[in-house]
Amino acid sequence: MSQTVFCRKYQQELEALPFPPLPGKKGQEIQASVSRKAWEEWQALQTRLINEKHLNMLDPASREYLMEQMERFLDNRETDRAEGYVPPSS
Repeated sequence: MSQTVFCRKYQQELEALPFPPLPGKKGQEIQASVSRKAWEEWQALQTRLINEKHLNMLDPASREYLMEQMERFLDNRETDRAEGYVPPSS
């Protein structure tokens, strides 16, 4: 049985991340407070933002921007959207 964590985004017990998604203290904090579901949703949004906004991940300002967007997403605050993105219809 997989471990669970009280997810700060969904405010409920959900499946935990199997390992810290980032190095250091920040990764440990995320693993302790963010569910696998929320992290996978963040990764999808992060990919759209990088691609649509043509972010250069070697640029410290781009990395700082993504970290800010990640915190906003995980705290259920409004985030930037990828312009032109149309979600797939079900």
